[in-house]
Amino acid sequence: MSISKTLVGLCLISCLSLISAQTLDSDNLTAYEMLEKYNFPKGILPQGVKSYTLNQDGSFEVFLNGNCKFDVEGGYSLNYKSRISGKVSFGSLKELQGVSVKVLFLWLSITEVDRGNGKLDFYVGPVSASFELVNFEESPQCGCGFNCGNLLSDS
Repeated sequence: MSISKTLVGLCLISCLSLISAQTLDSDNLTAYEMLEKYNFPKGILPQGVKSYTLNQDGSFEVFLNGNCKFDVEGGYSLNYKSRISGKVSFGSLKELQGVSVKVLFLWLSITEVDRGNGKLDFYVGPVSASFELVNFEESPQCGCGFNCGNLLSDS
């Protein structure tokens, strides 16, 4: 009887060690590295992520230093709230909250992002727009997006 209790104890300790090792590995990854682990480029998140949580079911929260707004090519403006949430799986972000795009004069919520064939598909309700992955190699900076160098050289 005492041998079986010892084996059960060793199994529990081994399992807890594996679980804590997996948690430590995840905790050491930045939000940008975690995106890449799910086959997304880091540039879909702006610079300035303070922290994030990722649950086993894929639900996540990302926390920025504050709200983040910037313009991108094509006449669009993007707005990231200080808290972004959703559900991630390999190549798919769903149930997104906290990210919106300005089209003409309307702010519309981006609810889903899918990766496929060298492109990212961004969904605003049933409507989607596709953009090449190369556009997301670098993370934009709040306020100036990808044109921060241009602002410095213009001054």
